[in-house]
Amino acid sequence: MSNEKKQLKMLAPEGFREKLSRRAFLQGGTALAGFALVAAACGSSDGDSADSGEATGEGLATGDWSRVINQSSGTLAMYTWGDYNDPELVGALAASTLNVTMKVDYYASNEDLITKLATSGGASGFDIVVPTGPYIPQMIEKGLIQKLDKSLIPNMVNVDPNYLAQAWDPTNDYSVCKNWGTTGYFYDSTKISKELTTWQDFIDTCMGEASGNCAVIDAAPNYAGMWFWANGINWNTEKPEDLDACEKFLVEEFAQHIKAFDSYPSTKLAEGAYSIAMAWNGDARQAYTRIEEAGGNPEDWKWVLGAPNTELWMDNYCVAAGAPNAEAAHAWINWDLIPEVSIKDLQYHGYHTGMKNMSTLITEVAPDLVKGDMIFFGDDQVATMQTQVITPALDRLIDILNKSKAKAGG
Repeated sequence: MSNEKKQLKMLAPEGFREKLSRRAFLQGGTALAGFALVAAACGSSDGDSADSGEATGEGLATGDWSRVINQSSGTLAMYTWGDYNDPELVGALAASTLNVTMKVDYYASNEDLITKLATSGGASGFDIVVPTGPYIPQMIEKGLIQKLDKSLIPNMVNVDPNYLAQAWDPTNDYSVCKNWGTTGYFYDSTKISKELTTWQDFIDTCMGEASGNCAVIDAAPNYAGMWFWANGINWNTEKPEDLDACEKFLVEEFAQHIKAFDSYPSTKLAEGAYSIAMAWNGDARQAYTRIEEAGGNPEDWKWVLGAPNTELWMDNYCVAAGAPNAEAAHAWINWDLIPEVSIKDLQYHGYHTGMKNMSTLITEVAPDLVKGDMIFFGDDQVATMQTQVITPALDRLIDILNKSKAKAGG
């Protein structure tokens, strides 16, 4: 497989960034009123595209998509990241709109996903899976995902071209963008006396004031990445001296301070289980709401985008090889690519979904979006983000994570 890295080209609409500063903290609700179904006409060719609309939202594809819905009845099994879809979209709305009953299971890392599919021999029972982009070539090579029937996903035309044709699947034969996001950390300012701004601050705090009360993402590249970024090293390094130094520090000096390896810390944060936790931006955003619901004060908590560098990832919808209900999988993906459905999902999980005319959609569909600055990032922030490249060093990073868990007792 190729290790070529391709940077996403447009990550935050300028028009929306201008509005962010005028949005109040935790203002408005998360439900979509007047939930509209706007979709692409069935039978659109792969090369069709909608023109970019202006402030009216013009240019979003519309048409009859009943053929896709009518073929989607049944049960649908999704294997995905934790808390990654609006519960209504995988529950009542999927049942009432697509006539499907969904079963959703969760994994903590791409490695867990690949292991599960590889050991099943094509009989995992899952229909939809959601891998991160750089892992897709090896999944294709191993026969873990199948080619998409694009005639059943006409709403792919609603995805901004900037989020299509990535290096891992240049023709989108196997995947389509679900979300993209980044990594940082979340901390309780009433328990941490210093203002934190960098990955080194995170490390120092976990070894100091928050020792025994900190959490890290349970994924090898992220866990090691924090140390690489703090030390000015690209997290895709393959240099033996970098890997040796990383292992020595994380296993021998850092691991003993970790309370939990937790890829989805928002619930535990609301329960007061951690005073600081590494987190993907959407999960950290959800923590604000959960802290408030638990009776805490969200304003005591601060989100930090990792610095001087951090991650840029894109997750993608794929259909698993041997999917028992492949047509239903295509229908659900197609439905989730309706702009209004996509924005409903975004309001819940807090990640950019890559729709065309995002500034217009946010303004018209979700004008009071909660904590939008944790979803849409400025050009200066995006410039600090690094996409992952799958290299032979990944096995070493997984070994470092496992050794750290053993040292921490995790």
